[in-house]
Amino acid sequence: MPADAELPMMKKTDRTPIRWLVLALAAASLCLGALAPVHMAEAQEQRYQRRSILDFFLGRRYLDDGPQAPDAPQPKRQQQRKRPPAQKAVVNTRTAPPLRAPVQEEEPAVQKLGNAKKILIVGDFLASGLGDGLTAAFETSPGVVVEARGNVSSGLVRDDYYDWPEQLPKMVDELKPVMVVVMIGANDRQQMVTDTAKEKFRTDGWFTEYRRRVLSFGKEVTDRKIPLLWVGLPAFESDQMTADAVQMNQLYRNQVESIGGEFVDIWDGFVDENSNFIVTGSDVNGQQVRLRTSDGINLTQAGRRKLAFYVEKPARRILGTQASPDLIRLDESNLPGLGLPANPVEHTVPISLSDPNLDGGAELLGARPPPMALTRSPRDLLVEQGEMTPAPPGRVDDYRLPAAKTPAEVSVK
Repeated sequence: MPADAELPMMKKTDRTPIRWLVLALAAASLCLGALAPVHMAEAQEQRYQRRSILDFFLGRRYLDDGPQAPDAPQPKRQQQRKRPPAQKAVVNTRTAPPLRAPVQEEEPAVQKLGNAKKILIVGDFLASGLGDGLTAAFETSPGVVVEARGNVSSGLVRDDYYDWPEQLPKMVDELKPVMVVVMIGANDRQQMVTDTAKEKFRTDGWFTEYRRRVLSFGKEVTDRKIPLLWVGLPAFESDQMTADAVQMNQLYRNQVESIGGEFVDIWDGFVDENSNFIVTGSDVNGQQVRLRTSDGINLTQAGRRKLAFYVEKPARRILGTQASPDLIRLDESNLPGLGLPANPVEHTVPISLSDPNLDGGAELLGARPPPMALTRSPRDLLVEQGEMTPAPPGRVDDYRLPAAKTPAEVSVK
């Protein structure tokens, strides 16, 4: 047999083991493919058991994160729902109205009578504040009306700005007040222009002219037989203004009292015990409040009411019963029931004062004899026989001398 004839036989023989090897590998791969899911399932189960034990001790739960395909959707983790926190009310300060304290219901204003007496208040910015305080003081008095006609920047020096000597008579003729209250001078600390010269403040010529103007202004009221109340200036934060106010108050007092007016001194209400300016002090109720504003000149609402407190006393004295809050006007609608008879002629029959029927009986003492007494009364003994029963021992009218003590009673003591 030739050599080349044997070669194919050898190759065919050699392929048999290779086929068996291929079959063995295929079988092994099939076994591994069948066993792989079993091993993976066991591993996942063991891991789940381990995580279940961990969850038992820690109180947590875990999800199985085994191998997944890249495009597979991720499982959604279940989260515990939490209650949302309570939302706080948000207030828009731009649109919402500001919070305010509850408003107390105000009592209805007292209706003023048609014939109510009028108080005219004139002067500068302090007089305007006095008008507010005095209005509050008489708000419950139906018989009093307060007319405040103060001009803020006015005074007795600059008559070119506001001429008080010209305006005051017009106001009096228009309102016909029962009294005039003047508070002026806070704006007068400046140069004064007269007919002959310009007088600087604090000079002798200035004070001479100013006295004349104060006296003339007051006479516009007193010459009409109208009561005049001139209110002095308070202390100010500026020491120089306070010193000027002291000097001007003395001038006001002297000039006003010389024409029959009354000067109302308010100085003690706005200074301390050392006569120093105060910002905070007692109000009309004794409570500590702010009386002056930050500029040290003007008055707060409580300060205005305290200012009016000093004027209220002389004003009520002048007004009398007209300032009473109980004053009412009686007319046909509110007359009290008098119990008058419908026909008064029937009740006007004259009677005799000696008529026995006046005491409710036809005979004196009821026509019955007085009761018979078996013993005489002390009155009968005294009137008929002049005998007085002795007073009991110890009474104040017992004038008998004490009985003399026996020797035995003396020895006992």
